[in-house]
Amino acid sequence: MNKFEFRLFPGISPSFGSILHCQLSIINCQLTDFMMNRLIFLSLVFLIGITAVNGQQSWSIFRGNQQLTGFTSQVVPESPHLLFSFPTGDDIKASPVVSGQTIYCGSTDGNMYAIGFDGKMKWKFASGNSIEAPALLIENSVVFGTLDGWFFRLDEKSGKQIWKYKTDNQIMGSANWYKVGSKIRLLVGSYDYNLHAVGFFKGDSLWHYESDNYINGAPAIYEKYAVFGGCDGFIHLVNIETGKVFKKIKLETYIASSPLIEGNLAFVGDYEGRFFCLDLKVGKIVWNFKEPGMNLPFLASPALSGDFIVVGNQDRFLYCLDKNSGKVIWKVKTSNRIESSSVIAGNKVITGTMDGILYIHDLKTGKELWKYELGSPIAGNPAVCSGKIVVGAGDGRIYVFGEKK
Repeated sequence: MNKFEFRLFPGISPSFGSILHCQLSIINCQLTDFMMNRLIFLSLVFLIGITAVNGQQSWSIFRGNQQLTGFTSQVVPESPHLLFSFPTGDDIKASPVVSGQTIYCGSTDGNMYAIGFDGKMKWKFASGNSIEAPALLIENSVVFGTLDGWFFRLDEKSGKQIWKYKTDNQIMGSANWYKVGSKIRLLVGSYDYNLHAVGFFKGDSLWHYESDNYINGAPAIYEKYAVFGGCDGFIHLVNIETGKVFKKIKLETYIASSPLIEGNLAFVGDYEGRFFCLDLKVGKIVWNFKEPGMNLPFLASPALSGDFIVVGNQDRFLYCLDKNSGKVIWKVKTSNRIESSSVIAGNKVITGTMDGILYIHDLKTGKELWKYELGSPIAGNPAVCSGKIVVGAGDGRIYVFGEKK
């Protein structure tokens, strides 16, 4: 009597957990050696295929995941080379996103672009107004907002509009998503003071929650709650199923960036140069950091890896803080203001500055490992996918860096 136990191999993405449910037991069945060997062989082939697909990771939301951690295990080259740049019609403030071999990025020329890693445009969609919000890629769709308050869903392959939804003011931040039952809810903030929950399939309004001022950043997902800050000085926790507020945590002043979530903790900076760790379960501040004599804004959102929190400030410094205490592990002065949110790729920190320098620093020491001068402001954060770094700049170009062939 044989028992065959099938477990996920280490390194397989959790997203495939539903495909390969952790245990497949065949009990009380007589299996010949041939049948057993064949079953193991087919299983290995399936896993190898999945691993190959998983290697082509996507960067589907501007901070990489629903918790907005700004982290990927992807490895980038020691000295990346510029592979190509693609020109749009005006400056780029949005952060690019990537699915497979395609880059999606909006421009202030009003177009959403789909560009292949071969440097060729696949399609562009004219939205009618400037696009500064990063797109969200979900279920073969491209979802994004514009400065006149429209919220679009396009077909990822063709760029054709599926629906559009109207808010009453500009949309500056990325949308996020959450599944209620079998249905996806899209969550997006607007300068109309509201967080909107929009049905993914029809583009219908499910609810909207009114804050007390503009909402700049993206909501992060914590359990069944959307977590976001705004110009009212609060971090809001809103129940995604009901649209009702669960908690509000007062931070006194404007919050222009997006929070990062790990477990019950949220990390976010404010407009007066303070950076906070918040306990979402109890609704209290755990610690806060403020550089003495500095009161310039944290417009960038933080990135997290292990105990390292990395965030840039308009004072030109890139800070690495201990996640548990808020103490400075290292800080480095860059060439200009930092408004672009850093991305951590493995043990490297990738950061853009407002004078157009793209940096790579060592995560543990802050040592500068590489830099490249684009010569034009970098406001959006990079996307990291398939060993490549993708970033937009104020000259209207999308730049792609990677291993030189």
